[in-house]
Amino acid sequence: MLDNPRHIAPLDESSLRYEGWRIVAVCFLLATFGWGLGFYGQSVYVAELQRAHGWSASLISSGTTFFYLFGALLVVFVGEAVRTYGPRLSLIAGTLAMAAASVAIGAVREPWQLYLANAVLAFGWAGTSLAMITNTISLWFDHKRGMAISLALNGASFGGIVGVPLLVTLIGHIGFASAMYAAAGAMLVLLLPVILLLVGRPPDHHGWHAAAKAKPQSSREIQTAALRDVGFLTVTIAFALVLFAQVGFIVHLISFLDPVIGRERAAVAVAVLTAMAVVGRVLFSLVIDRLNQRLASALSFLSQAAALLVVINLHNDYVLIAACAVFGFSVGNLITLPSLIVQQEFDSASFGVLISLNTAINQVTYAFGPGVVGALRDWSGGYALPFYLCIALELAAAALILVRGRRVE
Repeated sequence: MLDNPRHIAPLDESSLRYEGWRIVAVCFLLATFGWGLGFYGQSVYVAELQRAHGWSASLISSGTTFFYLFGALLVVFVGEAVRTYGPRLSLIAGTLAMAAASVAIGAVREPWQLYLANAVLAFGWAGTSLAMITNTISLWFDHKRGMAISLALNGASFGGIVGVPLLVTLIGHIGFASAMYAAAGAMLVLLLPVILLLVGRPPDHHGWHAAAKAKPQSSREIQTAALRDVGFLTVTIAFALVLFAQVGFIVHLISFLDPVIGRERAAVAVAVLTAMAVVGRVLFSLVIDRLNQRLASALSFLSQAAALLVVINLHNDYVLIAACAVFGFSVGNLITLPSLIVQQEFDSASFGVLISLNTAINQVTYAFGPGVVGALRDWSGGYALPFYLCIALELAAAALILVRGRRVE
């Protein structure tokens, strides 16, 4: 009886009592740990492992690159995992994998163990980051999906702003290994009961049960069709280019600003950029479901390009901080918009597979951003050339994202 649409009352996604908002809270907590330990935590691991073992920065950084690339391969399968095993089991698996990764990183004593730990971390990242969160939320939301994803992904910023300083403080008190073990324990204690209590069966009218039973197309068939679809390719390539530029710029921002305005104000600029990412995501969430998603993406790309142009050419302290604020305003939204465009333009039964594929391609691309920016900086003797490259990529992406294609059937 429950599977008959005629017996399902319409759900008001705007109501605070709608169960989907509990899922948003779960995903916020998941994102806090996922980004805190998986993404932002990398900077902590590099510093601590270098200090503890005296390994070269290039050795440890190569482990980080391996983490991103291997993680991108795993992300492709997240949509199929959620589709096959359901959101509750998938979220539990992601939580367990990230907790195991934290223990593994804390136990690293030899270089080969670093790569093994990063392999485990890649599983944890795939199971706690963008693909898992968007796939999970899509099962509960249609009309308010943009707002729901935006609010959940504020956990990513929270993980960087609050989680990483807490981890660093904990390392100072009890040491690196013990702090990582404690972080793993906290993740298990906080997340597992919440997932078990709050994540249940998604509403049937979102098509998950039908997709899980019928599976009219395999993941391979959906992926093959998508890679021949102009609309999917323009979304994926455009965001891959922008995230390459965005990650490359942010990673090198302090190195660029330090000799220009000093370390303290450089740190302020980074903090402002991060805070504006949260502000932009929250404000955007209020209207994101009513906007032309491709046009909003293009305008976001252009705003970042304009900010980069200011950063390169004007070296006044306050102007630079203001430019970082403008750049940061769209940072958070650029990981939300691809899923909304995919939702809007493609069949709902293919959403999980398509957004996982999109995320994987983007991650492979932006994994090389910091390295390419650094290499061009060393070759040219300054940051002007690599940052102008970033501007060119943003402009190309702004034009590309406006090219639509036909839906994948």
